[in-house]
Amino acid sequence: AMLSDTSWVSSQYDHMLFLNTVEGPGGDAAVLRLKHPSTGLDTGRGLALTTDGNHLWGSVDPYRGGVMTVAESVMNLAVVGARPLALVNCLNFGNPEHPEVMWQLSESIDGLSEALLAFGIPCVGGNVSLYNESRGTDIDPTAVIGLLGVVDALESPPPGVRLVEGSRLLLLGHTEPELSGSAWAALQGHRGRGRLPEVDLEAVASVADAVRDLVIAGLVQGAHDVSSGGTAVALAEMAVRSGVGFTAARLADHSDLFAESSGRAVLCIDPEKLREVLDLLEQRGIEHSRIGVAGGNRMSVKGQFDLGLDEVTASWRDHLPDALGSGTVQG
Repeated sequence: AMLSDTSWVSSQYDHMLFLNTVEGPGGDAAVLRLKHPSTGLDTGRGLALTTDGNHLWGSVDPYRGGVMTVAESVMNLAVVGARPLALVNCLNFGNPEHPEVMWQLSESIDGLSEALLAFGIPCVGGNVSLYNESRGTDIDPTAVIGLLGVVDALESPPPGVRLVEGSRLLLLGHTEPELSGSAWAALQGHRGRGRLPEVDLEAVASVADAVRDLVIAGLVQGAHDVSSGGTAVALAEMAVRSGVGFTAARLADHSDLFAESSGRAVLCIDPEKLREVLDLLEQRGIEHSRIGVAGGNRMSVKGQFDLGLDEVTASWRDHLPDALGSGTVQG
């Protein structure tokens, strides 16, 4: 749920150990070459790993928040072409001697279980951190999970969180007109209120399968799941990570921009391959819409906002180190 650049942290650690890193920190999932344990030879396969957690979802509904967290992890693997294998968790809660906290813990576990059963993913380990309080107030119920996946044929790096000049932008998946539990709602003073959007796990699985197949087929130039911050933040993150702006439409209101409905992704598609991609989505019955074009040095959504890419990039990169009292990324 971090809506800022985390490279100030990740750049302080060696994430290129043994030179097996194909996709490093900052994207939807890390990807490593999988080498044979005895010979050290490349197997042609890759390991993908994502960690996810969202306390804002848990503060509204710990059960559905657990479901949404698993769904986000599945989508994070899909956009790098990986299928899920197994999950571990870290359940972070307040004082379990408080009845409401014990209820939150039980609900969160039930939500995680529902999603894991639906996706056929085993939970192979985890831990619980309890009695987390600040000034006598319990923390928000926060289930953090790590999902491991495999890329069956790692022939090239994943498309990554990026835009390509002149490419077409597609939004896959269904957007519920619901802002409860979203980053936008929290910024508006509505934290912990309302009702989280419904999660159709079968639909999430279908979208994830389609995205994975498109990535593996080499039909995608850039891909990013839509989660914290909604479609607007997904587009913005793709723009700042690639230095390419966008012009979008069909995002008419706040829910179109900032809803955090599960099972969605933004894809960046070469115009020459667009028809092939659309045909596959239509054949599979995947809800989708053409929302814009990548290019230029501005981030523009018709009728909503028009921002300079350089200004947004500087704010995104410097927010975390500035908040930690360490100046800017540039020093």
